[in-house]
Formats: sequence, C-alpha cells, structure tokens
Amino acid sequence: MELINLRQITKTYQMGDIAVPVLKGISLTIQQGELVALTGSSGSGKSTLMNILGCLDHPTAGEYWLEGQEISGISADERALLRNRKLGFVFQSFNLLARTSAIENVAMPLAYNAENLSERETRSRAAEMLARVGLADRLDHHPSQLSGGQQQRVAIARALINRPPVLFADEPTGNLDSRTSEEVLQMFERLNSEDGITIIMVTHDPKVAGHAGRKISLADGLIQGEAAASGSDRQGDAP
Repeated sequence: MELINLRQITKTYQMGDIAVPVLKGISLTIQQGELVALTGSSGSGKSTLMNILGCLDHPTAGEYWLEGQEISGISADERALLRNRKLGFVFQSFNLLARTSAIENVAMPLAYNAENLSERETRSRAAEMLARVGLADRLDHHPSQLSGGQQQRVAIARALINRPPVLFADEPTGNLDSRTSEEVLQMFERLNSEDGITIIMVTHDPKVAGHAGRKISLADGLIQGEAAASGSDRQGDAP
C-alpha cells in the first residue's frame, strides 16, 4: 500500500535578495512497511527532504501525498497535529528531558493527542513501549543513569508511543559507538519486519544505509539513484 507520494517537490530558501534552491524536483513513492535510507553528502538536500517528509517544513512547490491526503499546503498548526498523530521522530541527540524518568519521557506525547487516556493507561502504554525496546527494567531511570544506546531506545519508544504509521530517524547512530549503533539498527530492522513500521532514515554513513531495504541517494537537490540492500550487505555491516 502506498504511504507517501512526492510529485516534483521543490524547496527554495530566500537569503535576502538571493534565492537558494535546495530541492529541485523530487518525485518519490514509499510503500507502507518499507525501511528506507536517504543518503548523500552534506548539502545534497537529504535533511531538507526529511523535514518536508516529516512535516517540519513545507515545500515551495509540488505535491506531498500522505496516506492518500495531499498535505503540501496545510497550515503550520495542521502540520503539528499531523506530526503528533501520524509521525514519529528519532534524532541524533536523543532530546530527552534530563530530570524526567524514562517512562515519563516516553509518555509525554500522549498528553497532546486526542485519546484522553487515564494516568494508569498512559503509564501502561509507555511501559509497554519501553519493554518493546528492551528497557522494561529501566522505567524509572533518568537519562543520566542510562547509556547512550539506552537513551536512544527511550527516544525510539517515545517516537512510537502514538503508534504512528511512519518513523523518521535523522542520523540515529551519530552519537553512538559502533557496537551500540549496530544494536539500534538491528532494532529498527525488527520494528520494520515484525511490526510493519515504515522507517525512513537520513544518514551519510554507508554502513547505516546498508541496514535499509532501499537506499535513495541525493545529490544537488535531486535523486541521483536508488539501490536495494541485499542480505549480504547487512551481514557485511556487522562489527
């Protein structure tokens, strides 16, 4: 089933009197259940594309269809509501609240959705998500009591708490050592294969991209090429 369809997406930033084109006509389809890596060097446009896909920014021109809804022209408030309901985000820097426990960090997005869960229901769902990422015994630990890999797992659980159809990961292993990076990437693979979560990663690292089922390379604001990752690619990335 088609989840995302981009049609000739462009993005131009205005720097004073100078127009700076960053995306120059991106057309792309992503099916539900894919694990996709967006790759490219600095300045290729991959982060700008991620921001548009994640409704953190809007395109200058073109169409963005998400689950059959055209959303390129919706307002900032509508984008915020869409992010909360349908999109999950994992970042390089974890973005956890330092004085808040793991379970409280994970539960936070539930305060902004429309389900009106009770405190007991909220804690139960957050605990369930932490168990899914292997942290059932760390519910009440604060970020300072967790390793980098554990903090990223908390961030992943938080991103999944509203059960979004798509998870965005922006350089998700950038602050992790090679062994912990491999563990996190294998978790993404399990979430994708076992739970059917669509995952879109932005990375400059070929080893990280090797864990994706599909690699999309950007250069100078355009899609340069695509490749499918084989099982041997993933095996070869293991430390």
